[in-house]
This record gives sequence, structure tokens and C-alpha cells, in this order.
Amino acid sequence: MPLIKPFTGILPALQLPYRDDLSIDEVELRRFARWLASHQGIGGLVTNGHTGEVFALSPKERAEATRIVASEVGRAMPVVSGICCEGVTEAVEHAQMAEEAGAQGLLVMPPHYWLRFGMQPQHVIDHFTAIAKAVDINLIVHIYPAWTKASYSSELLAELARIPGVTTMKIGTREMSKYDRDLAAVRAANPNVTMLTCHDEYLLTSMVQGLDGALVGFASFIPEVIVDLYRAVCDGDLKRAQAIQAQINPLKEVVYASGEPSGDAHARMKTAMMLAGRLRSNRTRPPVSVPTGAMLERIRAAVASAQLTPTADLMATAT
Repeated sequence: MPLIKPFTGILPALQLPYRDDLSIDEVELRRFARWLASHQGIGGLVTNGHTGEVFALSPKERAEATRIVASEVGRAMPVVSGICCEGVTEAVEHAQMAEEAGAQGLLVMPPHYWLRFGMQPQHVIDHFTAIAKAVDINLIVHIYPAWTKASYSSELLAELARIPGVTTMKIGTREMSKYDRDLAAVRAANPNVTMLTCHDEYLLTSMVQGLDGALVGFASFIPEVIVDLYRAVCDGDLKRAQAIQAQINPLKEVVYASGEPSGDAHARMKTAMMLAGRLRSNRTRPPVSVPTGAMLERIRAAVASAQLTPTADLMATAT
């Protein structure tokens, strides 16, 4: 399969629904993917991200999640699969499995031992080059926060932007002076590479730098709102964008608790989606657990205040 054009627009990182036995709920995942794909402005769907509990899935399950979504919506839009592996050999295997399952893009996360021990720039170049040579689909560079040992320098991002097959950057720098430098470095190295924010917790602030869209888990919860926000930014309508961000903020606060995305945040979002009629269940895999008590009530109140419209297909299957 030839490389498709770089990714643009809003790309939701999908939550993964489970059955009672915590196996993948294929019927619900298909329904959920169709609902997300029905929104104008969605540029693709992403499986096996952090929002999709990639750490809790076996290699077979990761490929299965991608297969389900790609077979359901792959003709309408590209499907991207997250690659979260510790070594190059494993990453190549997962990449080939994802391509075979129907993925048209790969979201390549840093190996997590880099978070503990750091890495040399050449390690990163070798990691991405090996994956790019093994498949014929697009690579998205997942940029971790500046404060981590897996943070890529602006110079390294420029080198990554020149690797054939790397077409997009998912920018999660979370340190705004470096964020600006990173954007400038990538644009200078390869102006054809698209750049997507992944700052779920402050979307408007990170969008106004002239980005090409967003790849965020929050868009699997409120896709229509985030699409509208990005449209207002592209139109240069700051007042409207500020008003939309103000609508997002109460949900953002209850999901992210004034912090960065985390496993608990993803569980809170899953519960909010269930309460809003956008996902049938809020089941998560251990050790992450669903919110209870005061936190559950806070989520319930925020969802009620947001007055979100339940998905029509979920309501239809419930009757």
C-alpha cells in the first residue's frame, strides 16, 4: 500500500470497550468507531493509544483492535495504530501486524525504558528508520513532555522529519517555549510534515500556533466540540474559539483534574462517556479502576451540566 498523505484534522484516540469478562467488545467498538467517523472534520481514528489502554493489551489484542476499526471505517478514513514497544525488533513486528490488520498509519511512542534511562539521538533515529523500512504506511512521531527523559530535542525532531515515511508529529511537549522551538525546527526541516497537538488539557492554547489538527483522546468523548474548536481557530475567530474552550473546561477539569492525561484520567473519561450516552460501559482493565464516590458524583454533575447529546446509534440499540 502506498503512503497516504500526512494526517490532518481531528484524530480521536479511541477508548476501548470491554465485555463483562474484559475481552474486547467488538460490537460496541464497531458502533463507537462508526459514530466517531460520522463527524465532519475527523481526519482518522487511532487505536492502541494511551487512551485505548495499550499497556493492558497483548500484541494479538492490539492487532485485533486495529482490525476491527479498520474493517468498519477504513474505507471512509485512515486508521492509525499505536506502537508501544521496548525494542526495535518488537516494534517492527507490531508495525507489520498493524499494517496487516489494515492500519494506514503508526503512532510510534518512545520505548518506556527511555523514560527511565534516557537515550542517545542515534537510538531514536535507528528506531524510527527500522520501522519505516519495514512497512509502507505513514509514521507519526509521538513527542513526549519536555520534562521526561524520552523528550526529543528540536534538533532531533528535525532529523526525524527528514526520515522517509515520517509524515506527522503528535506534539505533546507541554513546555511552551520548547513547543515553539520544536514547531519551528520541524517546519524548517520538512514543511510537508503535518503537526498535531496532543495537549488535551489545553487545546486552544496549543492550537493557535498554526497546527494541522489534534490527535487527542478527549476527541473520542466530545468530537463535535473539538472539531468546532479547531474550525474556529482555523477561521481566526478567537472569540468563538474562547467560548468553545469555556464549554470544554468543566469536562476537562473533571477528567484531567488540572493535570496531564493519566491512566486514572482515561478511566474518568470513560465513565463520563458512559454517563453521557456515548459509550455503553466504563469497564477498565486492572490495575486501573473506575471512579467511585465523590469523584463519580463530580463527573456526573459535569456531564449533566454539559448537556451532551447521547449517540443515536447507542440509544437505538438500547431500545
